[in-house]
Amino acid sequence: MTLSTDTTAVRQVRTLFISDVHLGSKAAKADFLLDFLKYHEAGTIVLIGDIVDGWRLKRSWYWPQSANDVVQKLLRKARKGTRIIYVPGNHDEFLRDFPGIHFGGIEVAPQIMHEAADGKRYLVLHGDEFDVVVRNARLLAYLGDWAYDAAIVINIGLAAVRRRLGMPYWSFSAWAKLQVKHAVNFIGEFQRVVAEEARRHKADGVICGHIHHAVITEIDGIRYINSGDWVESCTAIAENFDGSMELITWQRADLAARVAAAAGPLQSVPAAIKEAEAA
Repeated sequence: MTLSTDTTAVRQVRTLFISDVHLGSKAAKADFLLDFLKYHEAGTIVLIGDIVDGWRLKRSWYWPQSANDVVQKLLRKARKGTRIIYVPGNHDEFLRDFPGIHFGGIEVAPQIMHEAADGKRYLVLHGDEFDVVVRNARLLAYLGDWAYDAAIVINIGLAAVRRRLGMPYWSFSAWAKLQVKHAVNFIGEFQRVVAEEARRHKADGVICGHIHHAVITEIDGIRYINSGDWVESCTAIAENFDGSMELITWQRADLAARVAAAAGPLQSVPAAIKEAEAA
């Protein structure tokens, strides 16, 4: 996994895979994604679902300027020649009614088969198709979504307290989610079923999102890749020009916030950066 804070140069990659941004949710880290898109260029960007959170927008409208900025950034990249493919998820399932349609240069597709530079073929889909809760118990899924929102609120409060005490960041919401998932062995089962779907399509691997658990691993000869999310982990998958796949965790916005806090009126910015990076 690459942990990136460098903002000195734009990085060129062959393909970027991004999922689970949840624009329209107060938990979405749109500023982190804007930073990431600013310092990464790709010939193709694949948005693997839940980019817009239609579920939350139906409950209460929340669309800050940062969400608008993300959309505009993607549209500008499309206008400049980046191919952008949008594979809808369960939170933005309204787009599944428009397969093959282009919105401002962004293509909508239910799933795609991506051929990497090394010739390996990857089935790309959001993954909610294989979540029994989402498919067969919509009410339970909505309740789980509400509970996750509550955990995020608790997380914000705890993070503030831990900062004041000089303690490192720790995600209560991620911990709580993983405890539940581990209790029912959900993540492992989800990965196995999605890998089997890739095998059924005669693919070498699968790239998905949905469960907010970023990883690159091998499952019975199938490469399973999950791009994570932009609610907590701020992760994406980059395909390099040799076809290798890399999991990137983006921390630049967090660094910028710490630099601003550390700088103060009497401290130089370079000194503040050193202090923030050492923290």
